[in-house]
Amino acid sequence: MKPRITVLTLGVDDLEQSLQFYRDGLGLPTEGIIGTEFEHGAVAFFDLQAGFKLAIWKRMDIAHDTKLNQSLPSPTEFTIGHNVGSKEEVDTIMEEVKKAGAVITVPAHDTFWGGYSGYFQDPDGHLWEVVWNPQWEITE
Repeated sequence: MKPRITVLTLGVDDLEQSLQFYRDGLGLPTEGIIGTEFEHGAVAFFDLQAGFKLAIWKRMDIAHDTKLNQSLPSPTEFTIGHNVGSKEEVDTIMEEVKKAGAVITVPAHDTFWGGYSGYFQDPDGHLWEVVWNPQWEITE
């Protein structure tokens, strides 16, 4: 399999609330909620980097589409890493997400491996890590 991941879809309970968090709170570009004319079709896409999108879709609609029973979410199933170019950028973003309504689970701090990071949860509990890794060069 060639790594061609182009969309990361997060299951949410309240599509409008999540839209406001990602669009208004974090400033991610989007056309808003589309697909409302279809049962189980309402979704919002956010442009990230070239060729990669974040989607939010109701958990119950994902369950319907995948023919799986909806289960209780667990925030420790995975994290989403947002890599930045400096410690200062980690601090700035952590302040921005806090103002947007995120729950800070771990404030920004020096890590045991030499980096700097903090964790937050979005309104649906998805866990994000904002991280500066001195070994990785961030290119725009």
